[in-house]
Formats: sequence, C-alpha cells, structure tokens
Amino acid sequence: MRPPSRRVVIAIVATVVVLAPLGFLWQRSLVPNDLSPMAMGYADYGGGPVSAHTHHGTDVSQLTGPADRKPDVAVELVARKERFEIPGRGSMDGYTVNHTSPGPRIVAKQGDLVQVTLRNENVAQGITLHWHGVDVPNAEDGVAGVTQDAVPPGKSYVYRFVAKDAGTYWYHSHQVSHEQVQKGLYGVLIVRPTTTDVVAAVHTYDKVRTVNGEYGERRVKAPGPMTRVRLINTDNGPMAIWVDGAPYTVVAVDGTDVNAPTEVSGKAVLVTAGGRVDLEVPTTKAVRIGLGGGPTTLVIGDGDAPAGTEPRDRVDLLTYGAPEPLGFDPAKAPRVFRYDIGRRIGFFDGKPGLWWTINGHQYPDVPMFVVSEGDIVRMTIKNSSGQVHPMHLHGHHVVVLSRDGVAATGSPWWTDSLNVEDKETYEVAFVADNPGIWMDHCHNLPHAAQGLVTHLMYTGVTTNHHLGGDPNNQPE
Repeated sequence: MRPPSRRVVIAIVATVVVLAPLGFLWQRSLVPNDLSPMAMGYADYGGGPVSAHTHHGTDVSQLTGPADRKPDVAVELVARKERFEIPGRGSMDGYTVNHTSPGPRIVAKQGDLVQVTLRNENVAQGITLHWHGVDVPNAEDGVAGVTQDAVPPGKSYVYRFVAKDAGTYWYHSHQVSHEQVQKGLYGVLIVRPTTTDVVAAVHTYDKVRTVNGEYGERRVKAPGPMTRVRLINTDNGPMAIWVDGAPYTVVAVDGTDVNAPTEVSGKAVLVTAGGRVDLEVPTTKAVRIGLGGGPTTLVIGDGDAPAGTEPRDRVDLLTYGAPEPLGFDPAKAPRVFRYDIGRRIGFFDGKPGLWWTINGHQYPDVPMFVVSEGDIVRMTIKNSSGQVHPMHLHGHHVVVLSRDGVAATGSPWWTDSLNVEDKETYEVAFVADNPGIWMDHCHNLPHAAQGLVTHLMYTGVTTNHHLGGDPNNQPE
C-alpha cells in the first residue's frame, strides 16, 4: 500500500489545525445540565472586601416571609396549559392562571401579608411565580434553580410576603420564562389601589398585542374626573405610551412615586419590558391611551376619543420632576461594578451564532457581583451589543445617577427595569439591603435564555438549588 502523498498529509494536518480549536470551543460552550449558581462564573467584588465564594452559609430557603402570621390576602392560583380566548381576536393555545390570561388580579393594602398558593395542573415543564418589581424575601422570589425548584404537574408551592411598598407590579413564571410568559402565564399585582384606578397591562400573544388580554379598541368607564392609569409592559421590548385628548402627569415609575411631577402634553413615555408607569389623566371627557401603535388602544370614558399618532418627543425621566434626598450617598460606595453588554461570534451550549457577553465573558462564565448586607453599590451598565436591553435586577430598586455621563437632575429615578439602548451607558446605585442570590438579567426573555443573565450574590448566603438537574430547572 502506497503511503499518502504529501498533499494529502498537508490537507489532513490543516483540517486538524482548523477543527481542533473549533472542537475545543464547542466543548467549552456546553452548559452543564446540573449547575449550582454557587459554582457559576467568577466572583467580582467590585473593589470591596474579598470573601470566600463558598457553599456554606445561610441557605436561601431560610430567607422567607413571615411564617406564623395569618395572611391578609390569600389566593390560590392554578396554572394550566390549555386553549383560551382573546376577546376581539379568537382563541389560542397557551398557558392560563385560573383559566384566564392574564391571571387573576391580586390586590393588597400596604403592609398586608400576601399568601399565594400556586398549583400546577398540567404544565409539563414545571412552573414558578416571580413577583416582578416587588422586593420580596429571597425564598419568595420564584426563580427556578436559584430560589426554588420548578413546581411539577400535580404539585403546589406557597409564597408568603409582606406588601411593604405601594405600587404597580406584576407576576409571571420564571421557569422557561421566554415561552411561558409570552404564551400567557402572567398577571397583575397592585399594592394600595385607589378608587380612580384603571389598569392597562399590555401583552403580545404570537404577534397579537392586547391590553388586559383583549385585542383592539377597548373601553372602560371613567372612575372619576381624574384617573390613575397603571400601565404595565409585560412584553420583551420597550413600548411608547401616550394620551390623546388630555394632558397627563407621570406620578410613579416602577412602583415608586415621582417627586413634584409636572403636567405633560404632546409627549410619549417609554415603558421598557417589565416596566410600569402610572399616569394621572383628567377624564371629564373621553381620552385614548396609545399603547405603542397599532389597533389596540384603551379608551377611558364615554363618547368619541381622539385617535392620534405617537408623539415624536418623549418625557425624559432623567430631568422630570424635582430632586429630593436619596437617603444614602452613592459617592461612599465600597462596591463599584461594571456590567458591559457585548456580543460575539462563537458557540453557546454547542450552538454556533452571535451570543451575548457580560464583561467579555459568555454565560455561565460571567461575573457574579458579590456584596455584603448594608453595602452602598454603584454599577455602570454599558451596552455595545447592537440591540436594546431592558435590564432587571431582582429584589432591589436602583436609582439612576447618570446617562452617557449626564447627571440626573429631576426626581430620583428609582427603577427595577431599565431600558438601555445600544451605545448607551447608565450609572446606577442602590443599597444592598435584601440578602439573597438575585438574578440580574435582560428582560427581553429570549435574550436571557441566550445567556444575558448573571447574579447579585450576598456574602454568607448560599443555595442548594441547581439549574437543570432532576427538577429540570430552566429559569429563562
């Protein structure tokens, strides 16, 4: 048998030289099927004291709501995979809570103990509930693989938390969330409602935009001469909202009141994915709330309402309202982090493509931001990825200090869902006052499922839950 020619040998060597690195990168990109959040990535201490990144400490299961107090609000929610009706559009296959989507509206007074029993009737992937924007104790946060295991079919889970902060919030699944939320597993939570409330929860089911689960022009009676419109964006991208037929004021953002709000006319407000904005609107005459454009709008009041188009100008929350004390000094922060969002060609869990990076690293080898209780924290979020990202930190509200180097001068802009456009940079600050292991991720949920997620981790706190494993925990 003749030995291979020199040309063949060179071709074989060249093939090995090319494929071997690709094989290495492919293998390295595989996400373990049983991964502890405690073993993810690398610890980033933000210039603060270094501590052991350890599996020993207070388990998140101990960071619960009150265990021995009678609930003021008790709700049972049953999740199902089934066909349901979208008024004005028809039926679709998806997920319901108590046979509806959105699920039942939960209403509580400030200081109430809320108890929610979640039962999974037939959702094969498992379910959880996350209380978006509510700074609950860590064990009640509802993140599969971090604070609990996904609830399998036929099983239930009880959440207990005190509704300490008045505001507009919502709840949604945090198990396979990019699918379950979009297909209907969500609902509204209002703490300290008023007699003049109108809720407008916007959600898109398979390219069909709805308000409160209904398609097209929807009408409600005006509750009085002045209406508080609670707008909730449950979708994956930002949405402009505006009022046709009256001026308005922005009275709250993400559950926090705006200080000294002023009247707005001829401008829209941007509500990012997961975000909420409360407007106060005169409703002595019919008004129309524009919800990002398209046929779905909300008319408040009787009679004809003007039908305008999205205003070109927008309310800038960096300058809107009047300053007031924050209650802490961001300049004294012992922890200073950066959260640089990028994108690069490579493999993610064995799949080739363009994938998100955090500080130059791909999930799960991303920074874990380590803090201690009581720390003042500053974080710079920079987006150079080519797409907008609605960034959501669980368990905390942050205050915006600056955007693109321009300092905030209006009412303190407290937020839990921050819209970061491509080529934008925000500096935010907060006090680490809620111990636990908290997700810090993009709330465009497909982006999170593609790896744009990390954690804020408190020293001395650990979790025994794992991503994947037998419960098949898949938070995104």
